[in-house]
Amino acid sequence: MKFLDQAKVYVRSGDGGAGSVSFRREKFIEFGGPDGGDGGRGGDVWIETVAGLNTLIDYRYQQHFKAKTGTHGMGRNRNGAKGADVTLKVPAGTQVFAEDNETLLFDLTHIGERHRIAAGGNGGFGNAYFKSSVNQAPRHANPGLAGEEMTIWLRLKLIADAGLIGLPNAGKSTFLAAVTRARPKIADYPFTTLHPGLGVAKVDDGEFVIADIPGLIEGAHEGVGIGDRFLGHVERTSILLHLVSAMEEDVGQAFRTVHRELEAYGNGLAEKPTIVALSQVDTVQGEEREAKLAELAEASGVRPLALSSVSGEGMTDALRRMRAEIAGLNPPPGPADDAVLRKDEDAAWHDGEDFDRGRDE
Repeated sequence: MKFLDQAKVYVRSGDGGAGSVSFRREKFIEFGGPDGGDGGRGGDVWIETVAGLNTLIDYRYQQHFKAKTGTHGMGRNRNGAKGADVTLKVPAGTQVFAEDNETLLFDLTHIGERHRIAAGGNGGFGNAYFKSSVNQAPRHANPGLAGEEMTIWLRLKLIADAGLIGLPNAGKSTFLAAVTRARPKIADYPFTTLHPGLGVAKVDDGEFVIADIPGLIEGAHEGVGIGDRFLGHVERTSILLHLVSAMEEDVGQAFRTVHRELEAYGNGLAEKPTIVALSQVDTVQGEEREAKLAELAEASGVRPLALSSVSGEGMTDALRRMRAEIAGLNPPPGPADDAVLRKDEDAAWHDGEDFDRGRDE
């Protein structure tokens, strides 16, 4: 299934049915009087979150949704039926914006949440409604009111507990594949990831959802590269895991580049709790490794984790730190010294599978 996180949709509610002009005509009934029924109400346009969806791809192929017109009134005081409603089904995390793509109308975050976007027009009164002591034979009825029409934007922001950020080829997709059952595309060139991915990570007796987004580069907030379009998918997360590749020449500059893009994007991303990690540490050894860890610590102001999705080093510590932050608990102590790293703990996420899929986005 292709991923689509934004769609422009035209919706129109149904018009109300017209009222009827009718008189009772029966044998032996001398003064039948008016008996025109009212028109039915037009159908409404609703939006509802449903389970089993994680993309707006359905709205790539259909962008116009119109509810049915209410049935017209008829004689013998028969009122028209209400027009059929139209329901737009979307995944949880969808936001509905007005045509200007800035005014937020609805923010749907829970399965089963339902809102009316456009109300159907009221049906018109039949001539029986206008009967009175001074007008016993009215010969007019009301037409139905027109429905509402509008253009809206649907924008999906994935709902996840933790988000992965970093430059291209920082190892985000490899990390996601190592700790979850997600299978993102992995290769040794930049921007392998073209759309966000989700996976469920398990550690100890708990689990949480991780979102992976395409890599950021300098100027992303101005549209450079893939741009900051996908940053909205980590807005709802409780914590971010910022991965900086050990293969970067200047790991401090790599960290600052991404952090500046988060500040430029706004929406509180730069202030969100963040775990910093030096990824792909299996590619460096000894003094070079220690120097890069120290450089990253100086740039970020926190003690970074040392991670390798290939060898499994530090993975359990990272997952536990993330889960503790998500649960609002005190995070566990920093990563253990490499010499005393417990291999049995890292086996919890490894689970006997071969995670040597390469290092990339």
